[in-house]
Amino acid sequence: MTTPDSERPRPEERLERAVRAAEQALIEYEIAVETFRVEVENFSRLHHQKLGPMYARLEELDARIAEARAARTGDPEDLRRAEELRARLLPMPEVEELFHGWMDGEGLFPEAAAMLTEQPVRPPQRVRPSEEARRLYRDLARKAHPDLAQEEGERKRREEFLTRVNAAYARGDEAELRELTGEWAAGPAPKETGPTPAEELYARLEWLDRRKELLTTVQRELEESAIGSMLRLAPEDPDRLLEEIAEKLLADVSAREAELAELVGQAGQSGEAGQG
Repeated sequence: MTTPDSERPRPEERLERAVRAAEQALIEYEIAVETFRVEVENFSRLHHQKLGPMYARLEELDARIAEARAARTGDPEDLRRAEELRARLLPMPEVEELFHGWMDGEGLFPEAAAMLTEQPVRPPQRVRPSEEARRLYRDLARKAHPDLAQEEGERKRREEFLTRVNAAYARGDEAELRELTGEWAAGPAPKETGPTPAEELYARLEWLDRRKELLTTVQRELEESAIGSMLRLAPEDPDRLLEEIAEKLLADVSAREAELAELVGQAGQSGEAGQG
């Protein structure tokens, strides 16, 4: 029995299914990359806010230790090392700049003073998106992603809308994400498109493949960055990771201060002996 032409699968049908599957896979990949990018950005902000002064203190102590050792030995190599470490230091910023967010008109905020005196520190304001914000973001990104549009006008509308979605997600603004969800639901529905010619489908697959390669590069750069590498050590509890790093830095600061005090004390004893 001959199958009617109307029931026969079109030649482009398998290719269309492949394009749709590739589009959905790319959208999910983009969501994952963007989610990780926001995590890295927020963790970097917290890392700088909480630990920046400690790193600056360590660098200054290293330079002072090298200078004290060079002054004591007079060795050319020690002198060169001291000059090198001092040259690495950035020009000393204004105190307000160094402790931006940690100082008021009366001096250091309690958080900053505690951080430098080994007292408990109140965690900086949390900026990581909540689970609900993540859910809303993913849902919007899947529905409004520009890759689902074929017409240029619709694609532009989606790009502009998704830019607002990304900004709200980066701020962890759950309320705005809900508003954007309602806005999208009330907006014009995407226009139905007819069958795409095979040549256009092949071009579409090639574009999707190039886009995936680009995202792979972005993801690799994020993962291999210093902050990304740290974040991957504790993706579920980055705040605790910050606390552990802070504890280690405080121990390093104490050790450097003790070493500097010993070198200065030795220099003082040598001076007294010389006078005697």
